[in-house]
Parts: sequence; C-alpha cells; structure tokens
Amino acid sequence: MAVRMRLTRVGGRKNPIWRVVVADQRSPRDGRIIETLGRYNAQTQPSTLHLDHERARHWLERGAQPTDQVAKLLRIEGVGR
Repeated sequence: MAVRMRLTRVGGRKNPIWRVVVADQRSPRDGRIIETLGRYNAQTQPSTLHLDHERARHWLERGAQPTDQVAKLLRIEGVGR
C-alpha cells in the first residue's frame, strides 16, 4: 500500500479549509483517510497551519510520500526534508 500525505478539502462553498491527512494514494481526494495530521487555512492573513509534528515525522520515517504542497507546508513548519 503506497501511503501519501496530502490535503483534503473541508469547509463550505467558496470557503475552503484544508486538512493535512495520511491516505492511501488510490483513494479519492476527499475519500477514506488513515489519519488526520493537522489543518491549513490559506484564507486568513497570514495563513494558519496547525500540524502534529510528532505524527508527521512518524509517517515520514515510515515512507509516506508528501505531495508538493504538503512538502512545502512541512518545510515551513520545520518538519520536512
């Protein structure tokens, strides 16, 4: 099973809020997830990001591949590669 760290969309119409999740790469964007690691809101000024650093490191050590956007967020938080 290939595991990815990616964003899934929540929130209302024209009000996107994103969750950072760990999911099987074959599942759809808003489909079944393994674990929620945090949340990201790009609409606030400045953008807000709440992330569980310990669990993010745990999944990275076990081979979870972050998407480009999640990798960028992890670098901002000081967790990424």
